[in-house]
Amino acid sequence: MPLSDNTYAALLMIASMAAFTLNDALMKLMSGQVPLFQLIFMRGVITTCAIGVVVWRMGHFRARIEWQDQGWVVLRTLAEAVATYFFLTALFNMPIANVTAILQALPLTITLAAAVFLGEPVGWRRMTAIFIGLIGVLLIIRPGAADFNAYSLYAIAAVISVTVRDLATRKLSSSVPSVLVVFANALFITLVFGALSMASPWSPVTSQIFGLTIAAAVLMVAAYLFSIMVMRVGEISFVAPFRYTGLLWAMLLGLVIFDEWPDAVTLAGATTVVASGLFTLYRDARSRAS
Repeated sequence: MPLSDNTYAALLMIASMAAFTLNDALMKLMSGQVPLFQLIFMRGVITTCAIGVVVWRMGHFRARIEWQDQGWVVLRTLAEAVATYFFLTALFNMPIANVTAILQALPLTITLAAAVFLGEPVGWRRMTAIFIGLIGVLLIIRPGAADFNAYSLYAIAAVISVTVRDLATRKLSSSVPSVLVVFANALFITLVFGALSMASPWSPVTSQIFGLTIAAAVLMVAAYLFSIMVMRVGEISFVAPFRYTGLLWAMLLGLVIFDEWPDAVTLAGATTVVASGLFTLYRDARSRAS
């Protein structure tokens, strides 16, 4: 029996989240062995070349980006680069499940930012869900507590940066190929962090580090392609909740690879964030259908 479009899209979303999270785990494994900027550059070279081949095969290098879209592409690219720095810095210094849990607030922050900056209507129910979700984030980071990790603020900065990135994406015309935008992001990040990596000596690249970097890059490309395919196959309102499977992958990989498991308060905060996000997605789908 063939799968429905929504079921196929849901599986693609789960695969995308698994690939993103496993990529994060591999990058975290290499932290402390290779400087951050060098690591981002090495992964970026492979990722950019791979995505470039996809763009070339699809013929999108010939696509024309109108001037009104060019500014949004630049803003999206800058936000992606900033998010990469803050996210990986947090990831290298925090449990992977904690960082991933904070990033689950993205549907909430995007909804709030879209209301403030784009004038999109948001009812009291979604505003309440956003407020409750942000309380969940505070439970995860626990500012002022004895075990507070200042790198939680880097994770929050990553959330803000990705929110800016996604708002810029919403402003892009539908004629702009998604994979071409991804290529522009990957190329810019590679060039910027390659230049930054020259400010300090490079660490020797062992065969193990080289292999892990290739694996991380392959997973990153696969995750991007899966996420693009999702948008072309299924209904967003049905597929979007499966994005939260990334937290399950992070908890599993954190336990298996890093022997990490969130404490009860962090789990409560993560549950609050996910529940608020799911409700926000549900209300968004209802408002679009009406």
